[in-house]
Amino acid sequence: MSMAKDIGIDLGTASVLVYVKGKGIVLNEPSVVAMDKITGKLLKVGTEAQAMLGRTPGNIVAIRPLREGVISDYDMTERMLREFIHKVAGFSFIKPRVMICVPSGISEVEERAVIDAGIQAGARKVYLIEEPVAAAIGAGIDITKPDGHMVVDIGGGTADIAVISLGGVVESASIKIAGDQLNESVVKYMRRKHNLLVGERTAEEMKKRIGCVFPKEEDEAMDVKGRCLLTGLPKVVSVTSSEMMDAFEEPVERIMEAIHSVLERTPPELVADISTNGIIMTGGGSLVSGFDKLVSARTGINTVIAEDAISCVALGTGKALDSLNNMQDGTMNLSRRKQMN
Repeated sequence: MSMAKDIGIDLGTASVLVYVKGKGIVLNEPSVVAMDKITGKLLKVGTEAQAMLGRTPGNIVAIRPLREGVISDYDMTERMLREFIHKVAGFSFIKPRVMICVPSGISEVEERAVIDAGIQAGARKVYLIEEPVAAAIGAGIDITKPDGHMVVDIGGGTADIAVISLGGVVESASIKIAGDQLNESVVKYMRRKHNLLVGERTAEEMKKRIGCVFPKEEDEAMDVKGRCLLTGLPKVVSVTSSEMMDAFEEPVERIMEAIHSVLERTPPELVADISTNGIIMTGGGSLVSGFDKLVSARTGINTVIAEDAISCVALGTGKALDSLNNMQDGTMNLSRRKQMN
């Protein structure tokens, strides 16, 4: 392997996607690390570690090293990145250039941490790109034109809302309400309404199968297993999608408010563009049934979910990598202050 391939990484709270130049997305695994507490040894990373969440014996812990879009456990993030980069790049004398995606509301300290983790994990150079920009590129928008587009990217830990024109973010909001918070609200709801204790993974499953944020034509139901808080014994409860709508109400309202406030701050010319171009939703959280309908109903702007909602950000990161070579200026100015190395 003579030439190290450029790598794009969507370093998310819930999952990590890796894009390799010329190959596309080669890896999509949960951002979970399992380690032995006693020896400090890394046991499993990604999918295999995820299966251990909430089920580990005393000496093993499964950790999610990123919380709310930023690094909460630096050491583990770096080790996880190293494993993933190694998995896709193998051994090479030339280290790869890596572009990593970050939420738009990230502070400089948090930025620095991502760059350092990338370098420590074996990158020759680390570039950062803001999530909504990567999502827009990945959704196939030509962001270099003087034409306003709105992207709502709902991930695991953060929802990023941005208005993009001329290759940059004009107005944005990044809130720490996203997929994880939707799961939490389901756990709370089940406890309050059914006296049932369910785990995070069960909540996730409910969200995917029957979750909705806009009334469905037909109510769907699902049997949920958990522990009854009154008896302490296992119990099965049937839950409907309209109940899920109640459960999601609070976090969903917060996301809607953020979308609203970004629109309020956007220059009128761009608002006119957005009402023509529509709103594009990306990220796993946007796949909750009816999200596009809800946004359309509330804003009066036609809203669509990007074709490859989950991989949009990673694809965009990859495409932005391609443009590193042929245009070091222009679009890449958003990564300029972040190229410190």
